Amino acid sequence: MFSFLALSLLVSLAVARPTMVVHERIHAAPAGFSAMHSAPASTMLNMRIALKQNDISGLEDALMAVSDPASALYGQHLTKEQVEAFVRPKPETMAAVNAFLVENGINATSISPAGDWLAFSIPVSKANDIFESDYTVFSHAETGTSAIRTLGYSIPASLRGAIDLVHPTITFPNTIGLKPSFSAPVPTVGKRQVPASCSSTITPACLQALYGIPTTRATQSSNILAVSGFIEQYANQADLTQFLRALRTDNTNATFTTQLLDGGSNPQTRSQAGVEANLDIQYTVGIATGVPTQFISVGENFKDGALEGFLDIINALLAESNPPTVLTTSYGQNENTISRSLATQLCNAYMQLGARGTTILFASGDGGVAGSQSARCTTFVPTFPSGCPYMTSVGATQGINPERAASFSSGGFSNYFAIPSYQASAVAAFKTRLGSTNSGKFNTTGRGFPDVSAQGVNFEVVVDAQTGTVSGTSASSPLFASIVSLVNDRLIAAGKSPLGFLNPFLYSAAGTATLTDITAGNNPGALSSPPSICVCSLVTDWRRTGCSTNGFTATTGWDPVTGLGTPNFALLLNAAMAL
Repeated sequence: MFSFLALSLLVSLAVARPTMVVHERIHAAPAGFSAMHSAPASTMLNMRIALKQNDISGLEDALMAVSDPASALYGQHLTKEQVEAFVRPKPETMAAVNAFLVENGINATSISPAGDWLAFSIPVSKANDIFESDYTVFSHAETGTSAIRTLGYSIPASLRGAIDLVHPTITFPNTIGLKPSFSAPVPTVGKRQVPASCSSTITPACLQALYGIPTTRATQSSNILAVSGFIEQYANQADLTQFLRALRTDNTNATFTTQLLDGGSNPQTRSQAGVEANLDIQYTVGIATGVPTQFISVGENFKDGALEGFLDIINALLAESNPPTVLTTSYGQNENTISRSLATQLCNAYMQLGARGTTILFASGDGGVAGSQSARCTTFVPTFPSGCPYMTSVGATQGINPERAASFSSGGFSNYFAIPSYQASAVAAFKTRLGSTNSGKFNTTGRGFPDVSAQGVNFEVVVDAQTGTVSGTSASSPLFASIVSLVNDRLIAAGKSPLGFLNPFLYSAAGTATLTDITAGNNPGALSSPPSICVCSLVTDWRRTGCSTNGFTATTGWDPVTGLGTPNFALLLNAAMAL
């Protein structure tokens, strides 16, 4: 009798188990990672599930309508509630996924304003069971990074239309991209009614002269310029004050506010100051005179080294009634290190914030056509999130008369995202000029980046009371963000909307006319000498060349080195006022 009942119970349990289907799978771990051993069954995993969003194509249409100068709805940015209505999963989606989790003894928590992301913690043994996965400890030989990941996982067939992805699964920690990106100082040439010292070192005065940036104080308190901070990079007020006293004597009392996420902090011991954080803060506060600047320090509560921080900062801003008008981030990674599903989810998050009226800018990367950092490759490596069509990617230039592309400036074409409509004619024109050069090394149907560029070589900074120089697109993004913030200040003072998502405007005839086309230089990604200020162990060999080519070459019109060109403040302001 006991055996029969036991057998009956086993049969009933087997029948009750849902039919599973493979949801995501990769053939092997990313280069450099090796499988060590099965993950301990009792190790807890901080899991996240992305639910199918309600009407993401409708949100895209709404974003373009408020961002395209040719639209009657231009500048009429969406409210928090309007964006959430597009994103919030359907009730039946939420119910189905929660029922699956409850059946497995899991109580999930919503971690996004629209409820499209759920979080929970479970041991490896349960994750392996309910997702038919094989969580393994992987180690990265070069950096010593270790991670518990699986090469594939399954979900119930009935939830295929309800679950977009489960994380962490097939996306591995980024070993270099979420690091400060610094390049070797390269001599510059020429002057152009700028201080003579700008031929060797870039300061706020150089940039004000070169791009016509005003020193008049901004007046609009609602116009917030936000700076992302990751990987325990801290922005130091004492260093900022020293920087301003030396280089902005008319603005020596300027400061910034701090917002903390995911257990983040911003200690003010000068020895803890981060090169990246100080660079970003000194060249936002130092250029965007009077604009309220906020440093958002994202901690590592997720203890994963992956992209949770990128998601959490956007969700935190989406939860605010009045998010910043500009957000600049000097971090990123190679596109091929993140799953296509997760990249799409993050890109959709940028779409949401852009629809609210926030301009999102990212540094394009410092490896030329080799990606985030200079490295060996056989085909060109696009960076993320620069390949996302709902943000503005910023490349780097150098030199004064004329400006030319910085050789490290990452640019290329996404393998995940298609060419957006606003960019179609510009990319087509470039590819016609390119001909068969680099044939087979990049995706001819991918979204091109960067969109714009700005100076990025030999920026003078103060770190732990010491003055030095630093180079990289990490300098270019906060610089361009500062210029946009100053334009926004004037727009808001005139009763107009901030610029919001820039790209449809930038690629229009009016927008392109505000930029100086850069037609010299290329981006192989090679570095000729070690960085002047860096954590040099982050780049294994700065003498490597990028993909054994000269990369792409800057040319007339848009190109995947310098984008549409560098800013002219007066032209940009006049065009924005005329919209």
